[in-house]
Amino acid sequence: MAAGKAYFSSAIFDGTTLREDVVLLVEGGRVTGVVPAGEVPGNHEKVDLGDGTLAPGLVDLQVNGGGGLMLGEIESVDDLARICRAHIGLGTTALLPTLITDTLENTRKVLKIGGEAARQKVPGFAGLHLEGPHLDPARKGAHDARLIRPMEARDLDVYLEAARTLPSLMITAAPESVTPDQIRKLTEAGVTVSLGHSNATYDAVHDCVKAGATCMTHLYNAMSPLAHREPGMVGAGLNIGQLHAGLIADGLHVDPAAVEIALRAKKGPGAIFLVTDAMAVAGTEQTEFSLGGRRILRADGRLTLEDGTLAGADITLPAAIRFLQQEVGLTLETALRMATSLPAATIGRQDVLGCLVSGGGADFIQLSSDGSVRSVWLDGVRQR
Repeated sequence: MAAGKAYFSSAIFDGTTLREDVVLLVEGGRVTGVVPAGEVPGNHEKVDLGDGTLAPGLVDLQVNGGGGLMLGEIESVDDLARICRAHIGLGTTALLPTLITDTLENTRKVLKIGGEAARQKVPGFAGLHLEGPHLDPARKGAHDARLIRPMEARDLDVYLEAARTLPSLMITAAPESVTPDQIRKLTEAGVTVSLGHSNATYDAVHDCVKAGATCMTHLYNAMSPLAHREPGMVGAGLNIGQLHAGLIADGLHVDPAAVEIALRAKKGPGAIFLVTDAMAVAGTEQTEFSLGGRRILRADGRLTLEDGTLAGADITLPAAIRFLQQEVGLTLETALRMATSLPAATIGRQDVLGCLVSGGGADFIQLSSDGSVRSVWLDGVRQR
């Protein structure tokens, strides 16, 4: 009986580097190595996958819904698993389902379900992202302005408790709606604090970073722009090295030229990574859905409120990778990094997510030559 499997493909991306003439070794649901094609152990079954690129399962830190459900609508772990399954089928094997601005009562419910999903090890579930309600109403986007409010002591207590049960917790807040002390307490508890939906000044963002904020939510969108006398949120996201920044690369939220400018300008070690900002229709053929009682329309790759306001995005991570290659001119290696190891590093999990390393989990995908997802594996078991 074979001890493991050796997967052959045209190229293998390990989370950092795209390599040819190498083989992915998997045993017992774990990666045991990426080795030269001529060094496959004799006790491994050889699996020739033909042309294509093997890569770690993709990582998405901003997923509002999928499979016909918004995260705010879930009532059970099964509902949460349904959202995760929809994205696994699209190549994302680790995601942070994202709750947009909601009541404290519903937030508590979702956090409790998330904690149970973590305990049950729901496939694909990597934690939760709370995008609001602590935002600036002037930059609300599709969020319900009636529910937006500053962070209070009771909110902080709920988040600190949830951080103890979730593998990762990200919270998007506007500098106007959260204090440096609250940021400090959250980050000390392991929460990733991301800044967004705000008209904040550069200096206000810098104060939040000094308190522990490490990320910016969907760069360019719903934030004060870069200007020559006030660099604003966009300038802070690009020039403050400690900040990572999510980006929606669908050609609608951000112009390709602006994407290229941001990638050239971003100061490290923080980096720009891809998010989908996906909604309930992800993984379905639905043409509309409801968000807080408001009708959201899906047409021509765009999701909007009836007044035309963008309401999330209708793109997958593989499609965003293709966009970066075709419209911005990035290499496949660079674009893949933005959908695997870089988001994983943003939440401090680069050693277990978005990588193919010896001892790591065998969650991986194969992309065809046109960039579409051909197959998905979880723990070494082929899902499609």
